[in-house]
This record gives sequence, structure tokens and C-alpha cells, in this order.
Amino acid sequence: MGIPRRTFYRWYDGYLEAGPEALEDRPSALSRVCSRIPAHIHDQIIVLALEQSGLSPRELGVRFTDEKSHLVSKAKVYRLLRAHNLIASTAYVMIKRLIVSMLRRRG
Repeated sequence: MGIPRRTFYRWYDGYLEAGPEALEDRPSALSRVCSRIPAHIHDQIIVLALEQSGLSPRELGVRFTDEKSHLVSKAKVYRLLRAHNLIASTAYVMIKRLIVSMLRRRG
């Protein structure tokens, strides 16, 4: 038939239990993301990132966890900052480090 055996038997068992109505299309259940950051936490992280622009995503996550007692991973902070264009590109960071190291050597 071209369908997996498991799917067939799930449909068949549903038919035996509830009749033809069990075979009708149903909307799929909404998937819930357990690790989604609530909106108010999201906003607090953005505010902290704007206030502490020199901190890395890891440092922001640690600072936020210490200050607000809400655990946020560095990966979540990074994705959040990237989504708001608050992360400098890697090339920019590398060039900035190169320039700073050159200036330190001169003076």
C-alpha cells in the first residue's frame, strides 16, 4: 500500500475502537516547546544586553542567571541577540581584536 506498517495498524486500531470517524482528518496537536523563553524574560535579556554591550552571550547568560535567578543558556542568549541584530559578525570581532593588538604593540 505504500504506508508504514505501524501507521496502518494505528489507523486500523482506531477504526476498530471508534469506527469510520476515527479515520477522518484531524488537526495535528500544537507542539509545545518546553525551553521557550517567556516574553518578559526575553525582554529582560535584551535590556541587559543593551546595558552591558561588552559582555559575551556566555557572560550575559551567567549575569542574568545570577541577577534574576532564571537559568538561561549561552546558546539561547546568542540566538536571541542574533535575532535582534545585537551580535557583531565574527569578521568584525576578529578585525577589532587585530587592531587592538596592533595598537597595544605600538604604545
